[in-house]
Amino acid sequence: MDMNFNSLEELYNRLKPALNTKMSDLRANGYGYLKPEDIWNYLRENKWRKSHDLMLSDMVSDILNADNVLVDAYFKDKINEKNRKVYLDF
Repeated sequence: MDMNFNSLEELYNRLKPALNTKMSDLRANGYGYLKPEDIWNYLRENKWRKSHDLMLSDMVSDILNADNVLVDAYFKDKINEKNRKVYLDF
């Protein structure tokens, strides 16, 4: 069965149950400050960017098996990047 999505938002909404499941895992392991968007952005930038013709099942698997430490490091790097920009703009 072919599934096509008209926007990233539509795809994100389809993957939301998997993202919420991963969030439960993250909270249970002390990463409660992360959001589903952090997982989504981490995978988009680091795993899926160079991929083509991804299947929904592969994306769900990637979400559920994403390394918590790497997602956290990605998040902290983005925060530091924003803080550096604010500091330099000041």
